[in-house]
Amino acid sequence: MRTFLILCCFSMLLVLPATAQVQKKSATAFVLKGTVLEDESNTPVARVNIEIEGGGYTTTNSAGEFAISADIGDRLTVKSDEFETVYYTIKDRQNITIRVRNNETVEESMPVRNASRDERLNAFRIYLDSAKYFLKKDAGKSIEYVTKSLQSVPGKATPRQNSLAFETLADINLYWNQPDLAVDNYKRSIASQARSDTRIKLGRAFIANSNYQESISLFNTLLKEALSSYQRVEVYEGLGDTYKAIDDQQKSVANYERALEIANTHRITPKITDLNSKLGDAYAKSGAPQQAEEYFDNSLNLAKKENKKRAVIEQNKVADFYNQNQDFDKEIQLRSGLLNELKGIEKDELEDEEEEAISPQRQNYKIANAYVAQDKYKEAIPFLEKSIAEADAKEDLVVQKDATRKLSEIYKGIGDFGKAAESYEKYVEVVDELYIKKEQELSQAARFSREIALKQNRITSLENERVLNESRYKLAFENQELIQKNVRTQNWIIGSLVLIAILLMLAAYYQYKNVKQQKYANNLLALKSLRSQMNPHFIFNALNSVNSFIANNDERTANKYLSDFSQLMRSVLENSEEDFIPLEKEIDLLQLYTKLEHFRFRDKFDYSIEIDERIKLGEFVIPPMLLQPYVENAVWHGLRYKEEKGSLQIRFEYVSEEEVRIVIEDNGIGRRRSKSLKTENQKKQQSKGMGNIQKRITILNTMYGDKVDVRVENVFENEEGTRVVLLLKRD
Repeated sequence: MRTFLILCCFSMLLVLPATAQVQKKSATAFVLKGTVLEDESNTPVARVNIEIEGGGYTTTNSAGEFAISADIGDRLTVKSDEFETVYYTIKDRQNITIRVRNNETVEESMPVRNASRDERLNAFRIYLDSAKYFLKKDAGKSIEYVTKSLQSVPGKATPRQNSLAFETLADINLYWNQPDLAVDNYKRSIASQARSDTRIKLGRAFIANSNYQESISLFNTLLKEALSSYQRVEVYEGLGDTYKAIDDQQKSVANYERALEIANTHRITPKITDLNSKLGDAYAKSGAPQQAEEYFDNSLNLAKKENKKRAVIEQNKVADFYNQNQDFDKEIQLRSGLLNELKGIEKDELEDEEEEAISPQRQNYKIANAYVAQDKYKEAIPFLEKSIAEADAKEDLVVQKDATRKLSEIYKGIGDFGKAAESYEKYVEVVDELYIKKEQELSQAARFSREIALKQNRITSLENERVLNESRYKLAFENQELIQKNVRTQNWIIGSLVLIAILLMLAAYYQYKNVKQQKYANNLLALKSLRSQMNPHFIFNALNSVNSFIANNDERTANKYLSDFSQLMRSVLENSEEDFIPLEKEIDLLQLYTKLEHFRFRDKFDYSIEIDERIKLGEFVIPPMLLQPYVENAVWHGLRYKEEKGSLQIRFEYVSEEEVRIVIEDNGIGRRRSKSLKTENQKKQQSKGMGNIQKRITILNTMYGDKVDVRVENVFENEEGTRVVLLLKRD
């Protein structure tokens, strides 16, 4: 029995996390030495976590010094509870000094460890209030305060404290657009203590996470229980929002009207304004503009009585309604008044999404669109110019892109082709800048998700640590009486060890689930990054073609080509955020792209696109712009170098109800000869383009289960001609 006990204890030690540094194994690795100092006092900071991404880990000693195996180009992460995380890229083999600045926190003067029980209970509330204060400002800091609130609790947290802590954590997740995590944390809050307010928030999280049936079931259950008037309004409003999301406008209107009836009866003023606005929106979507206008008039009048912020938000919403109903004069009047009222609102009063929706640059752009819809082009031009100037000053690339494109189209429409071309060149520059900004945002979003996941894992680790500490205290107490107890006591100790082992295995299981979820999120981010990397090769060549047409005084041909090219670019941008688009839409893009290439190289090849009538195009989806690079390769690297006129055939063949074969075949010079003719830069560009496609297909097949299969082969035995065969499975 004693031997068995020793083996169990040894097994427990093996599963505990190791604190030793993981050494990098690289031929060029070296030992990097450094010091971490507090910036203002110049004092060393001990117990700082030093980590190489994908490599080693260590901590600083009492003198703030550390040594870690690294390589030039590695990124060093310096983390501690005392300051914000610092990232440093290693540039050479020299010793480094990293200066950090302590967070300015309200709890630094609070002696939590030596405080009385009442003081520590008060600390829990203070930390939680701090978490709510930073909720909309700094997600990481807000989560840190939730962690500290649980750490400040003497002994085991009460169900009420656990419920409040996880509710606050879920509020943070929901605000920062992490509805899946919000759902989990609201459930954990309810499991500790079921409260109606938290359950209503869970229903909101279900809607944000597209769990519509769960939200309907939860809200209907709540209606059977005792609720306050305000809570009942929230539940009916939640049902209205859910049915609106699933496009059941009739039930949406019915629930909004029930909520409005209760709000009017009990004079719940803020909800009365919101519900009038939502009813107007619901009636507008259900095709009842007269009823919609009545409710929007109510919401406008009520919003003006609340505050300027609420008034301008509602004005923007009603203006959008008038735009949809082509009542452009009322839209222009509302937006003009909105622009004047914006001058009296401080920037800090608005949330980021609110500020983006009602920004001056966006309002000027929409006013211009209203004039364009009435064919009042000259009236639209000044507003577009204002929109572009304001968007440029505020670095709003999205509005700047749209306004610049619209200005180019207007100049083209009124026959001022010089200004149209000038505006279009600026539009292309903004599009390129927007691509770069989007890539940076994706990188920042990935880092943000990783940091939030790590901070939330600390709370889970804190709970596990509490369980382990409690078990450890029990074991110590039992060991003191071990001599006086019999075999039954020994069996009880063994049972406790087994229980701890099970708890650790459960913790490892949940950690595995978190890693798997993070891997899925990383796949989504990688897919968006790859999707945003459009090869500019065709864009620049197309613009050169337009330039050559203009140089030859062939303005009609240049305009025709530029119009088709603009249509293609607009379609590409519209589909840039989608993982899949209908096959029919992809065929339209491919036809337009092939038409443009044939327009430029009409003396080099003829082409045909054949679609089997048995294919139900509406039942198949495909990643956007998947086929274009293969057609581009066929034209640029196969047919362009052919001495006689070549042929390009694109066939969509029916295989079965569940599968379509797509064949892209050319009789060009072939891959082998094409490769020998390329420059080093061309080889690099093609490799990058083909690699991008292969990565997209690999990630999509991993996420959605082998949806696309690609095969590339020669057409003729002399290795001339290239055939690309794609097998597309129905969703």
